[in-house]
Amino acid sequence: MKVLMVRLRYVFLAAAVAFAAVAAVFAVRGAEAADVYWNGAGRSLPIYSVERTDKKIAITFDCAWGTDHTDAILSALEAGGVRATFFMTQFWVETNPDHVKKIDAAGHEIGTHSATHSHMSAQSEEEIRAELSSSSRAIEAVTGKDVSLFRPPFGDYDDLLIDTSNDMGLYPVQWDVDSLDWKELSAQDIVSRIVGRVKAGSIILCHNDGRHTAEALPAVLDTLKARGYEFVPVGELIYRDGYTIDPSGRQVKNA
Repeated sequence: MKVLMVRLRYVFLAAAVAFAAVAAVFAVRGAEAADVYWNGAGRSLPIYSVERTDKKIAITFDCAWGTDHTDAILSALEAGGVRATFFMTQFWVETNPDHVKKIDAAGHEIGTHSATHSHMSAQSEEEIRAELSSSSRAIEAVTGKDVSLFRPPFGDYDDLLIDTSNDMGLYPVQWDVDSLDWKELSAQDIVSRIVGRVKAGSIILCHNDGRHTAEALPAVLDTLKARGYEFVPVGELIYRDGYTIDPSGRQVKNA
């Protein structure tokens, strides 16, 4: 009987450990991107949002795969009178130079999304510099404009990546509002996620190939503008100097 009880204890303990591990995985997968950082002192953080009192916000689009929905997104932005920021990988730029020119000609801002869309936290400083340099040059070759913004692929970063990006004059930018449009949510679900989470200084994440993104945009833009928000490119939202980044990744202007 005693042996049986001991065995049962081990079975229950193993089950509890397994349950905790599964729960941890789902917690990480279900977390908002803005939750995925350490709050420890000294951690180098990108800009997730900006402390502002004027209700300016930015909507961004990551470009890495395809162009099927890009023209519809551009049409929706034009109809709404909104300028956005597009973060492009080098291979997307080189494959779709006409779309890069079209985005630039429409008055939108372009930043780099790396050269290869790799997990850059696994790279050396030399590899990081090579990715950021070559991807920026590819954009500049098409637009003739300097690149000053960088979004890490997958939202994945470490101190080395953030510090190297800053040292190269590239502001690392994340987001605090995730549309999850890449999951092919319905247009209404995308609208609900965005408008329910935005605050002054928010940076919204979308993708140029989201199946229902263009369909959702008119309601997103109209609703937020009706609430007094003003859309600007990320480069006009962030502070270029004299700022700190708090533990939540919010950029704050120094007093």
